[in-house]
Order: sequence, then C-alpha cells, then structure tokens
Amino acid sequence: MKWIGNVLRGFAMGSADVVPGVSGGTMAFVLGIYEDLVAATRRLTDVEFLTRLRRFELRGALEYVDWRLLVSVGAGIALAVLTLAPFLEWALENEPALLWSFFFGLVLASIWVVGRRVPSWNTSKAGLVVVGAALAWIVVGLVPVSTPDAAWFVLLSGSLAICAMMLPGISGAFILVLLGKYETALSAVNERDLLTLLLLASGAGLGLLVFARFLNWLLARFHDATVAVLLGLMAGSLRKIWPWKETLTTRLDHHGDLVAVLEHNVAPALDNATLIAIAVALAGLVAVFLLARLESRGSSL
Repeated sequence: MKWIGNVLRGFAMGSADVVPGVSGGTMAFVLGIYEDLVAATRRLTDVEFLTRLRRFELRGALEYVDWRLLVSVGAGIALAVLTLAPFLEWALENEPALLWSFFFGLVLASIWVVGRRVPSWNTSKAGLVVVGAALAWIVVGLVPVSTPDAAWFVLLSGSLAICAMMLPGISGAFILVLLGKYETALSAVNERDLLTLLLLASGAGLGLLVFARFLNWLLARFHDATVAVLLGLMAGSLRKIWPWKETLTTRLDHHGDLVAVLEHNVAPALDNATLIAIAVALAGLVAVFLLARLESRGSSL
C-alpha cells in the first residue's frame, strides 16, 4: 500500500510539473515526502553507494538509497507526464483561467500547510520568506528568450529545469519556457521523440544528483531557514499562476501557432466565468487541506 501511495504522490508531483508555473516540489512538500526525496536522491552520489556498486553489491546499494521511494515516485511522475501532457496542453490553450485557478488555490493552501511545519517563527525567518518571495517574483516575471536547438542546450535545459523542479514555487516547466524549450519538451512527449527525451532526461539526471546534495546539506544544517526561503518561493510564484491575464506581446511557436510572450495580471470581471474559476480555485485549496490532513493522520498510503 505504501508503494501505491508513493506512486500517487509522484503522479501529483508530475501533474504539477507539466504546467509552467507550478512546482512538483510544492506537491512533495504538501504530501510530506520532500525531505525524504532530497535525502534519497543525495545518496545516489555518496561514496558508500558508489562503493557498493563497484563491488556489485546491488541489493545493498539499492537499499542504501531507498530505491522503493525513488522508483515509486519516479513511476508516478512519468505516468503523469505521459498521460496528462495532452490534456494539460489542451487546457492551457482552451481553458487557461480554470487551469490556473485550480493551481492558484493549490499553491495558496500549500503556503499555509508548509508554514505550519516551522516550529517557531521570528523576524529573521520572516525576512527569509520575503527574500524567497522576491526572488520567485522576479524569476517568474522574466520574458522567454530565443535559444539554440542544439543537443548540448537541450541537455542543459533539462539540468536547469530539474533543479527548479526540486524547489517549491519555481516550476521546472516554467524554466523550460524561459529557455524556449517547453514546447520542444511537450512535443517530444506527445510525439514520442526519444532522442529529445533522452537528452532532457540525461540533463535532468545530472542536475538532480548535483543539486540534491546541496539542498540536502541546507536542510540538514539550516532546516527552518531553508524551509522559510522555500516558503517564500511558493508565495512569489503566485504572480505567475494568477488566473486572469492580459496578453501584451505574442509570437509564433514552431507549429505556427500564436502564443503569449509577455502577460500582465489583471483584476477579473464579475461574471459567471469568474465565479466558476473561483470555485475551481477553492477546489484546489480544499484538495491540499484534505491531503495534508491525511498525511498528518499517518495514512497507510
């Protein structure tokens, strides 16, 4: 049952990561597996793990890195990317306000849930929240750039995106948007472009191994301060996922479709569409609180 639960947690993370602006790290935090995931990933570069591999002690090596957690969560993420990418691509094009509303409610509730995990608050921790929020606010406001399609840059894009994916509030998918490779990645998934997928996955693997060690070090030595910064990143990301936007500039993508480049957040009109969007946001908010309650009760999943 625990394995199934971790697959579902991975599915929730993957669902969030497909949408540019929402972080799978946020879902990992809410679902209570964030620090375990970071620690397990960090062990992949430990001397002990590499020594056991060199000696062909495969069983001991797998147990050392908690392979059950990594495989089950990874399977859930892969399943979400493969199954939900077409639907989310359609939703982003046809019902963006409803999609953003759901994730806005989800992240808003997540800020409260994660904030409760810091045992005591003071002025310095609150200041770190502000720093994290300012950083995310600036990053998500950046304009996507035109970048090369060379294999080395696709590899680099995968590496940078996975680092962002591990940070609650900064979406790996959004980093791909900034680097001009989100459409490339989404098309590769939908069209089963194995070469592009391999390059992205290889870059992600390298970035994951390096960044996980650094993040695990921060959590081990400066736990509450690190969580405060991560909480700020989540708060700052709300700028990107505000459901109501006005498009200022557009461009043609590689399919010849018109896509937004620069958008401005606006106040919603008071109509039925807005009321529906608010209801969807509330559904996302309630979903997070229900998930957090299940975790606090020690659900067998």
